[in-house]
Amino acid sequence: MALLGISLTPIGTKSASFSSTVTGAVQTIEEKGLKYQITPTETIIEGELDELMEAAKEIHENAMAGTNRVITNITIDDRRDKEVNMEEQVNVVTQSLR
Repeated sequence: MALLGISLTPIGTKSASFSSTVTGAVQTIEEKGLKYQITPTETIIEGELDELMEAAKEIHENAMAGTNRVITNITIDDRRDKEVNMEEQVNVVTQSLR
């Protein structure tokens, strides 16, 4: 299982807000049945690498609607020596802080 962080920045729109772009991304993720977590700066998606890459491409393509330029940043955490998930990654850090 891999984790993919994705953030979108549409360029040249009439608004400084891009919450509608994030909403569209989340709708795509939900349609694909993937687990996700929204953060203030990116959305984290959990799944198999191929399905994550497919989702990222679709999210990027959908964000292009209505604009001529979108900057999409992707971070992939793909650990293959053991199973990881979002909660476990957060819990490890939380436990270390105690």
